[in-house]
Amino acid sequence: MLIVGERINSTRPKVAQALRARDAAFIQDEARRQVAAGAQMLDVNAGASLTTEPEDLVWLVGTVQGATDVPLCLDSPRPEALRKAVEVHRGVPLVNSITGERARQEAVLPVVAESGASVVALVMGEAGMPRTAEDRLSVAADIVRAVEKAGVPLARVYFDPVISALATDHTQGREVLEAVARIRREFPSAHVIAGLSNIGFGLPSRRLLNHTFLVMLMAAGLDAVIADPTTEGFPETVAAAEALLGQDEFCMAYISRCRPR
Repeated sequence: MLIVGERINSTRPKVAQALRARDAAFIQDEARRQVAAGAQMLDVNAGASLTTEPEDLVWLVGTVQGATDVPLCLDSPRPEALRKAVEVHRGVPLVNSITGERARQEAVLPVVAESGASVVALVMGEAGMPRTAEDRLSVAADIVRAVEKAGVPLARVYFDPVISALATDHTQGREVLEAVARIRREFPSAHVIAGLSNIGFGLPSRRLLNHTFLVMLMAAGLDAVIADPTTEGFPETVAAAEALLGQDEFCMAYISRCRPR
């Protein structure tokens, strides 16, 4: 299970402040804390400032990679920012993201193809947010055709089923689970990733919903998640799910994570 730490995001006021002040110590502390909690990749987002985003994202890449050895998920809607960040990234990054929209694909896929990066593919098309599993599968199939045309192997594609809040549509948990299972069956060489925090938005005991849904998603075929790994109980939940799904030989990772210290 690939855990992508989400905390270095400029929508968080403290991160935005650190970005403006070029406070490398704060950013690097956030990076180290997430890696210590189990993150194998870190998301970096500098989108709070549209005027300086490319320069800010490049600074974040250098700053974070100065503190950790894990690869980064480069999170931006702007192809210019992604291109500049890919150029300075050490190793193979994950580009976040393309969608089913043709213009977005044409702008971002050349960056992915030329650099050898992997890419997050949001299964969201011209019609906007998908509601059903069938909607999601239809967009995923369109994206497969686009990435294959661009010369990007499916093994470098991370489909994101686009999770909506359960509070606004009680069917979304079921629809996303079905979409994940079907994407896994129909495109077995690709990956499936999800941003976990949306499902519990607006509901009490949000952490309980998030962690329960994560286990269900992993059982359906999810193999990567964007989340806050420092949340209480998160690393243990992942370890337990991997053990129960037969992904942890002799339960050694679970024992290491959960044995009383």
